[in-house]
Amino acid sequence: MDIKTGFFYFFSAVLLFASFRVITAKNPVHAALFLVLAFFQASAIWMLLKAEFLAIALVLVYVGAVMVLFLFVVMMLDINMDKVRDGFWRHFPLAATIGVVIALEMIWVIMGNVRKAEPTQMATSAVQAAGQAIGQYSNTKELGKLLYTQYLYPVQIAAVILLVAIVAAIALTLRGRKDSKHVSPHDQIKVKAKDRMEIIKMEASV
Repeated sequence: MDIKTGFFYFFSAVLLFASFRVITAKNPVHAALFLVLAFFQASAIWMLLKAEFLAIALVLVYVGAVMVLFLFVVMMLDINMDKVRDGFWRHFPLAATIGVVIALEMIWVIMGNVRKAEPTQMATSAVQAAGQAIGQYSNTKELGKLLYTQYLYPVQIAAVILLVAIVAAIALTLRGRKDSKHVSPHDQIKVKAKDRMEIIKMEASV
């Protein structure tokens, strides 16, 4: 086993552990942080596959923007986790069964492709020629051309959706607090010196 394969297994193991902790962590902030760790491990796997643009985009978009937004929403909204976790164990068998079925399907597809991947001499030469052709241009440049030419409108629509999500998150946090001692600056400016102190005449006591 070479070092690249070792890194792949290491990143995959950490990714699986972080993904499991996302759904089992009791604290939502801890779950979000484990999700950040999962994104970093997935980005490292993309780097091993020489998809540097997807790796950097995963870190910048999800870790740098989306997860920061999630953390702000989780910390600013007063979420009662007891009510959220009601019925977790009741639905856990069904969720676990679906997860196992999906995992078995993925293993079946991957193992089927591995068995078919016995390249002949012609296929090997074709792969080498494709690798040389790929090395002549940048993946980032080609993806940029596609995003801003053929997929320009989907990119703009996705940007608008993210903007709406940000505005909605801000609107959810703008709620009046009863314990806040807020004073209007307009009322403070109108206050005069004689209004700040009131002299009361009191009878002398012996």
